[in-house]
Amino acid sequence: MIQYSEAVEAMCPVTKGPHHGPAPIPEEGRWVKAYEIKDISGLSHGIGWCAPQQGMCKLTLNVKDGIIEEALVETCGCSGMTHSAAMAGEILQGKTLLEALNTDLVCDAINVAMREIFKQLVYGRTQTAFSEDGLPIGASLDDLGKGLRSQIGTIFATKAKGVRYLEMAEGYILELGLDANSEIIGYKFVHLGKMMDAIRAGKDPKAAYEANIKTYGRYDEAVKYIDPRKD
Repeated sequence: MIQYSEAVEAMCPVTKGPHHGPAPIPEEGRWVKAYEIKDISGLSHGIGWCAPQQGMCKLTLNVKDGIIEEALVETCGCSGMTHSAAMAGEILQGKTLLEALNTDLVCDAINVAMREIFKQLVYGRTQTAFSEDGLPIGASLDDLGKGLRSQIGTIFATKAKGVRYLEMAEGYILELGLDANSEIIGYKFVHLGKMMDAIRAGKDPKAAYEANIKTYGRYDEAVKYIDPRKD
C-alpha cells in the first residue's frame, strides 16, 4: 500500500492531461514504445573497465524480445579476466536484459560493459537500430574474422628507442621495415587465426606458418628490418 505524507493527503486532485507514453525508439527497423524489458531488441556493444583500470572488456549482446540470445565477451590486459569472461559467457545467455544487469558477472570490467551496453539497448542506440529484423544469432562471430580471433593491437614505445608494433589487426608482427631515417614504413606478420585453422586441418605446422606470412605497407622498400621483440 502506498503511503502519502499529510501534506499530499490534504491536496486536492488535479487531472493529468497527457497520456502519450514513452517516446518510440528504433529497434531492428521498427519504432517501438518500450514499456517492459521484453520490448527491447537489438545487437550492440559495451566497453567496460575495472577500478584499477588494469584490464578492459568489450561485450557484444544480441537481444531478442528482452532475452540475451547471444553473447561475445572479449577481454584485454588482465589474465584473470579471461577466466571471468568464461564464467560470464555461461551466465549471460538466456537471461533477460534486466536480470543480466543485476547479475554479478564476476569481473568489474565485464559488469561495467554490461551497464554500458544496457544503455545502448534501452535508448535505441544499437548497431541494428535501423536494420529490419536485426541480425541473426551468431552475428558477433563475424566481427572476429577468419580464425575467430579478437582484433588486437599491441604497441610498445619509449622516448629513448621509439615504437615497436607487436600485434595488429592483420596478425602477430614478425618484423618491422625501416627506411633510411629509421622510420617504420611496413611490417611482416603471420595471421595466427588462419595458421591455426590450417594446422587443425592437418597441414604441417611449419608449412602452415610460412603460408600465412604476409607483409603490409612498403615493407619491401625498407633498408633495415628489425624484430620488434628483440631488436
